[in-house]
This record gives sequence, C-alpha cells and structure tokens, in this order.
Amino acid sequence: MMLRKLALSVFCSLTCAAMASAADERPPVSQCQLVAETSPAFRFASFRLPERSSLQLAKFSENVTITFLGHSTFEITTPEGLIIDTDYSGWLRSSHVPDVVTMNKAHSSHFTLTPDPGIGHVLHGWNDDQPGEPARHNLVVKDAYIRNVPTDIRSWGGDLEPNGNSIFIFEVAGLCIGHLGHLHYELTEAQFAAIGRLDVLMVPVDGGLTMGADSMSRMVKRLRSALILPMHRRGPALDQFIGLFGPGFDTRFANTNAVTVSMRSLPKKPLILVLSGF
Repeated sequence: MMLRKLALSVFCSLTCAAMASAADERPPVSQCQLVAETSPAFRFASFRLPERSSLQLAKFSENVTITFLGHSTFEITTPEGLIIDTDYSGWLRSSHVPDVVTMNKAHSSHFTLTPDPGIGHVLHGWNDDQPGEPARHNLVVKDAYIRNVPTDIRSWGGDLEPNGNSIFIFEVAGLCIGHLGHLHYELTEAQFAAIGRLDVLMVPVDGGLTMGADSMSRMVKRLRSALILPMHRRGPALDQFIGLFGPGFDTRFANTNAVTVSMRSLPKKPLILVLSGF
C-alpha cells in the first residue's frame, strides 16, 4: 500500500511538472485571433467595448502613442511606458533607447546587426539559426504581447526567399497593431487567419519595391483596419495608393508625426492617416 502511494505520488509529481512545463511553453492567448468563420472566407470578430467597462477602464491608462520616425520605423509607446521600435535600423531613432525592436532584412534600412546594447529585446523577422525556416516570436513584456507572422520575400536577385520577412503584431491595451514589414507577396488565407484582427495597420506604399499599389490596397481592404498608417517611401506612389480607395475610407494628412489612440478613440470609419515626416 505504501509503495502504491509512493508510486502515485511520484507519478503525480512528474505529471504535474510536465503539465506545468507544457503550460509555460504555450504562447499567450491572442486577443486578435478571433475567427468568426472558417476558411476560405475568414471574417474576424470585431472588438466592441461593453458599456459597463467604461468605468473600469477609466481607472487605467489605455492610450498608445505611435510616432513615425521615418521610412518604415515607428515608435510605439504603451500605457506602461514600454517603448517598441519597428524595422529598427539604428539610424532612425528618437531620444529614447527602446525596450524592444523588431527588424526585417529585405534592405539595410530595415535592420542592423549592431543594435544599441541597451535594447532589451531584439526580434529578427528571419530565422538566424535555420535560414529559410520561419522565425517564431511570442514575447510578453510589461503590457505588450508581441508575435509575428512570417512571409516570403524576393531576394536582391529576384529569387524567392522563404520566410525572409515577418509581419509583427503588437497587442497592447486591447489594440491589435500590425506592421507589414517588407511585404512582397499577397497574403494567403492561412496568413490572414494567423494575423487576425488589426485595428492599426502600418503599410508600405512605395508602389513596387514591396508590392504594387493595387495588390497592397487589396490587402488593406481585406484587413479593414480602423487606422491605416502609410510608410516606406513617398511621392506619387502615395497618391496612387490613396486613389484606389473609395468612399468607404477617409484620408487625412496630420500636422504631427505622432498619433495617440485607444480602443475608444479608434475611427468609426477606416482612416488613412499620413503622419508628418512621411
């Protein structure tokens, strides 16, 4: 009897430890991946703030500030003061040393192999250890959950480079913020599903270095984010891009390079907001 109890105790200890270890390895639950219908016609459940939540949320800061630093680098400041820089190359920066940076390697203006040593987390959009295999990031820092969806890119010679780009998604204060990186190919159904809902979308509008304006506009219309922030080049390509959207989208040119947004202040109608400095 004692041996049986001892065996059960050992089994329970090992099983519980294994279950705890497995739970620790699971990525956090994404609030952006709420699929309402299955493939091939994915529809993503939109987030609506319950009326009773307003008093509860009023106790907490819920504002996220997004500052355009240039090219495809944005600085995201969370309610808890976490600073995240997208497509960090080292030469576009603010006065702050970011806590987290994301990078893509399509061009040298999207990454650096010598980042500031004060940066706590450096996330590459490609796989350093196994080239061609997808990079996988599921990082929780303070009040932000950061994950990625790998995509293929074209190499400088025009060949397909598998998983050379990542769409980084930042889940902060109820918002789903997505940065398309150096997107070269239209997204697949599986990639749309992995991305989920995006309330704020950072989209390249160069007209061809990534994708043509027509292809890129199709991606934006499909994602139907509330706030769309153009990035990556300027000039006629922007006009061409904006011209592809009908009355279902608004456009505004800001007189500042920053926008502060929360779940409650998101535009009711999709807004293409061109930040100063673009």
